[in-house]
Amino acid sequence: MGVLDILAAIGERLPAVKKPERRPTLYRRLAWTGVILVVYFIMSNIPLYGIPEQNVQAQFNLLRIIFASSAGTLMELGIGPIVTASLILQVLVGAKIVKLDLTDPKDRKKFTSAQKVLAILIAVLQATAFVVGGRYWAGTGIVPTTIDRVLVITQLSLGTILVIYFDEVLQRGWGVGSAISLFILAGVAQGVVWSLFGFVPGVAVDFGLIPALLTNPDLTLLARPNGFPDITGLLATITMVVILVYLQAMRVEVPVTSQRLRGIRTRVPLQFIYVTNIPILLVGILVSDLVLIQGMLADFLGTDSRAYQIYSTVVYYLSPPRGLVQSISDPLRTLVFAVSWTLMSILFGYMWVEIAGLNPRDQAERLVKGGLEIPGMRKHSKAVEQVLATYIYPLTLLSSIIVAALVIVADLLGAYGTGTGLLLAVGIINQYYAIITRERAIETYPLLRRILGEEV
Repeated sequence: MGVLDILAAIGERLPAVKKPERRPTLYRRLAWTGVILVVYFIMSNIPLYGIPEQNVQAQFNLLRIIFASSAGTLMELGIGPIVTASLILQVLVGAKIVKLDLTDPKDRKKFTSAQKVLAILIAVLQATAFVVGGRYWAGTGIVPTTIDRVLVITQLSLGTILVIYFDEVLQRGWGVGSAISLFILAGVAQGVVWSLFGFVPGVAVDFGLIPALLTNPDLTLLARPNGFPDITGLLATITMVVILVYLQAMRVEVPVTSQRLRGIRTRVPLQFIYVTNIPILLVGILVSDLVLIQGMLADFLGTDSRAYQIYSTVVYYLSPPRGLVQSISDPLRTLVFAVSWTLMSILFGYMWVEIAGLNPRDQAERLVKGGLEIPGMRKHSKAVEQVLATYIYPLTLLSSIIVAALVIVADLLGAYGTGTGLLLAVGIINQYYAIITRERAIETYPLLRRILGEEV
């Protein structure tokens, strides 16, 4: 029995959310989704019991967006452990290190059970590292008791466990979409609203763009220092959203014909942004994890240690600058950030195409099994694969570069919610629109459910 089997066996014994006996109406599912979103916001504002309140510091923006986390609260870890566990297992499965067929319901159940347990283990380890390193008590002169440490670890771990079950509630049919996507979208929306209207009394009353316009309307609002929201960032946000909506609607069509229906020709659409937001999401996760490790090193080694200073310098140059002023003031950081994110996006793009079964070989096998073939080509998957390769690999390279360029430019111009956050948000909104449109059509025409092979 391998490690995955052990994790899956433990996961199958944990409590699980059951599917509803009869599918709830769309409005009821939307209500459940709204309730879970409200609970998430409440948890994001409940401070951890047992830590000094004055020691809670603002988080790195990208980390907050990617992991939907909130420093010093029950949502400190956010969706980080869940995303990390899922990514680890998907890479292992895609690289054939772990033999699982995710199209098989049994293997899919095993994957999901193992992912749940692995996410909990990662959450406990991460929470323990935070507490043992003294993150919450550093510089306060307070020596936490053993009970305080255990309480904080327990709270952080329970926060992740609740998020796991929130996700199960939505994905098992009680709600719409997934909690992971919902919380990311909520974090991006919160960041955009905060950039427009936010203020901190006594510290930065004119933090948000609207308060700044009301208190001190002048040309300095075109580009503000310290990462404060400015007019340039607002224009960059609007422009990026428009471009993303346009690009996600673009398709590259491959002509095919049916073996069963002679003379009938059609086209298989491939998304122009073939890799969607996955490459830049993986880059964001990587940089966010590096930031997390930086915090742990600071807790264990201290900020004056040589190892920490070298590591923090690397993280500084890989992290996106916020706004036009920061980008211009440190051109070397801007250059390293732009080049490194572009190269990593291309690397992750090709890697994801191979791991996720989006490569020409797997796509060709699906077409052949579906009774489709390329006009004028032999009825063999190898021939179809060669044709698809002329479409897929250029699309992978081009879409990886385009996605990276959009995110990089958006961050350099100070787009609200970060470039990565906006990219994720537009994709998630598009998914929710498709889900809601489909569900409304099924409710209006119940026969569609049988045609689609779904349970009534």
